[in-house]
Amino acid sequence: MTVLLLFLLGLAALVAGSELLVRGASKLAISWGISPLVVGLTVVAFGTSSPEMAVSVQGALSGSTDIAIGNVVGSNIFNVLLILGLCAAIVPLTVASQIIRQEVPIMIGASLLLVAMTLDGRISRLEAGVLFGLLVAYTVFLVVQSRRSAGQQVGEDFARELAPAAVRGWDDRTWVQAALVAAGLVLLVLGSEWLVSAAVQFARVLGLSELIIGLTIVAAGTSTPEVAASLMALRKGERDIAVGNVVGSNTFNILGVLGLSGLASDGGLGVATSVLRFDLPAMVAVAIACLPVFFSDRRIGRWEGVMFLGYYVAYVGWLILDARGHDALEGYRTVMLYVVIPLTVVTLAVVTGRGARPPAGAAR
Repeated sequence: MTVLLLFLLGLAALVAGSELLVRGASKLAISWGISPLVVGLTVVAFGTSSPEMAVSVQGALSGSTDIAIGNVVGSNIFNVLLILGLCAAIVPLTVASQIIRQEVPIMIGASLLLVAMTLDGRISRLEAGVLFGLLVAYTVFLVVQSRRSAGQQVGEDFARELAPAAVRGWDDRTWVQAALVAAGLVLLVLGSEWLVSAAVQFARVLGLSELIIGLTIVAAGTSTPEVAASLMALRKGERDIAVGNVVGSNTFNILGVLGLSGLASDGGLGVATSVLRFDLPAMVAVAIACLPVFFSDRRIGRWEGVMFLGYYVAYVGWLILDARGHDALEGYRTVMLYVVIPLTVVTLAVVTGRGARPPAGAAR
């Protein structure tokens, strides 16, 4: 019961900390004259990934590198398959053309770069520095791009969310906003320590590895802000923001979370063989699968959402069977490799071709 309480307290502290950090930093940035669009693309997007950052860095500092790696890989898989799957199963999601043309290819590129860096079984501090440097470059690129007139509509979306509260309210004073940021950071640090400690104890009690706990329980817990943000955007009718939140978070997890975690760890981050063989390829496959799904009429339909949810259940099932060394693992592997995956590839290819073909008489 003590371990469960510690885990729940850590999760609550992470969620509250990320909320305070996003609120305080957003209002502070707007009060300094930074546009809501830039705030949305940087502070808000990165703020929802702050639990992953806090937990992975804490894991790296405490020597639990499996939790640091598993948290990022598991969160990225969770974000696409469960969050987008759940949202699309509720309401079909619209996908903005910029996400298809720019953000998804960047996410895929970051995923492939991570695979290339981990082929030797380790992310060195130099490689971690490269990842973090790419995050800085990506952020600068977003800020510059946001100033173009093509991004005005997105800016108006974020302005509706952030600007009114920044004009008048209890948190319109600079010292209050700074205090919110400080309180958010404190809660993130405490929450990450509690969550990592609880995860390690969970692993020992359940007889599972820290990696499995990081890929599942910790990954789901630290993705809570993304779940809340996407469902809130869905409720308000901002379906493209729900998609953009997930894609942006995945890119930040790879470049920012693993980059900073690798820099914080002595000697970089070791990557388990099982991650190299299965989890990283699964993360890359999930990222690549977004393109054909998103291309189908630039939307994620309900059936595609249900398919994503089904794949997440299958992924977790695989992790559990593999961790237990269950006799059914080989049959499970055969069905997935030779039946389910080929059928999915064919279906996505057909849907993509149909979605890419313009309607009769329509101009392109």
